[in-house]
Amino acid sequence: MRVATDARSELAGLLAETAKGDQSAFAELYRLTSAKLYGVILRISRRPDLASELLQETYLKIWSNAGRFDPERASPISWMAAIARNRAIDAIRLQSERISAAAEELEPEDGPGLAAPRHGPDPADAMSLRTCMEGLKSDDRRMVLLGYLYGLSREELGDRFALPVNTVKTRLRRALAALKGCLDGEPA
Repeated sequence: MRVATDARSELAGLLAETAKGDQSAFAELYRLTSAKLYGVILRISRRPDLASELLQETYLKIWSNAGRFDPERASPISWMAAIARNRAIDAIRLQSERISAAAEELEPEDGPGLAAPRHGPDPADAMSLRTCMEGLKSDDRRMVLLGYLYGLSREELGDRFALPVNTVKTRLRRALAALKGCLDGEPA
């Protein structure tokens, strides 16, 4: 049990030094705890790419909040794991909200649009959507799929396509209008 107590004391000391702005203490804290925190995040996110990003955000939060750590309330690793866990849960929740918002954007105000019907897709509707999607320019089709099916933000799409965010918004709006027109049977 002495080893565990020594590790706990060491981590508490590193957090105290980190709170004072000691970068070498923070680097050592990272070295000692990053594998565990990465595992916590990966179990929740189930995506290694996202877990790596969230791990960085977790350590930024640890850096800025190290002075708030209270060794009387929790062990250092429990405190840091809670930050990692909460960051991962927030990211998953945000991703879910983005997907829900994307589905809402695909529905016109007066009824269901491109969103999947509640009782399963009608094969004819699916074929019509596929045909209309194929009528879009390749980049616009990819942008619509990445944005509305996979939940990428307009900023993420801008980075991926090397375009300004306003251009992404315009191209998405035009692509969705073209899809709506195609699905409504309007001539191109």
